[in-house]
Amino acid sequence: MCLVLIGWRAHPDYRLIVAANRDEFYTRPTESMRWWPEVSGLLAGRDLGAVGRAAGEPPGTWLGLRGEVNRFATVTNVRNPNDERPDARSRGALLMDFLRGRPAGEFPGPEKYVLDIARATDEYNGYNLVVSDLETLWWYSNRAMTPPRELLPGCHGLSNGAFVGSLSNPESTAPQPIWPKVRAGVAGLRAVIESDPGNIDRYFEVLADRAEAPDDLLPHTGIPLPRERALSARFVAHDLHGTRASTVLLVRNDGSYLIAERSFERFGRAIGAESFSGRLDLPN
Repeated sequence: MCLVLIGWRAHPDYRLIVAANRDEFYTRPTESMRWWPEVSGLLAGRDLGAVGRAAGEPPGTWLGLRGEVNRFATVTNVRNPNDERPDARSRGALLMDFLRGRPAGEFPGPEKYVLDIARATDEYNGYNLVVSDLETLWWYSNRAMTPPRELLPGCHGLSNGAFVGSLSNPESTAPQPIWPKVRAGVAGLRAVIESDPGNIDRYFEVLADRAEAPDDLLPHTGIPLPRERALSARFVAHDLHGTRASTVLLVRNDGSYLIAERSFERFGRAIGAESFSGRLDLPN
């Protein structure tokens, strides 16, 4: 994932709203969102290209909802080409451990989970992780200078920097100015939530913006300027790497949910769409 926008208890009728883009190389083996045969009740895309997966283990994912245990999780990488270890554990395993239960069949709450993984920052390359039991929502980055943090009701956004931007206090965890795609994306998310929260197409419109940021607002993550410029768009549409999937999740306070995904190939050409709906037994 390279852009995750979250509305957490941001509307009287909705518990959780997520609009997210996954950016990846087009050659990385991937399966679109589906029910998983290995994990009952799990709705997620499948990352078949992660290295280091043990024999018999299911693949990783970048965003998943497991309704029968009220678990949501998503992850982005933290971009730093000088801080990538080929022997690191796949970041997708962070999600699978939370969604499946770790140890198997045991489900620590989001706070305990992020506090536990914060003790092992070097097992993974840089990441932002968001996990929720749909009662609380927690964020942690193993490259941030701040401890795990509970996200309060409101609108939040994260991309490939080691921070989360929140609309009420967007610079609260940022070591640098919030990236333009995060700032504009969170503002766009809030506008939809305030005006037409059930309109799934409008969230996809927020995610589909291909405008690149001005050079003076670009972050500096150690990659060449033309590449930094290309990746500054909310929707990245290029020949080798770009937005592979856009996902929107709406969870109402009555427990009903809708999750939809649109898939893309080179230059942003649409190649598929999936949607699923159901009902959760939500905590108060």
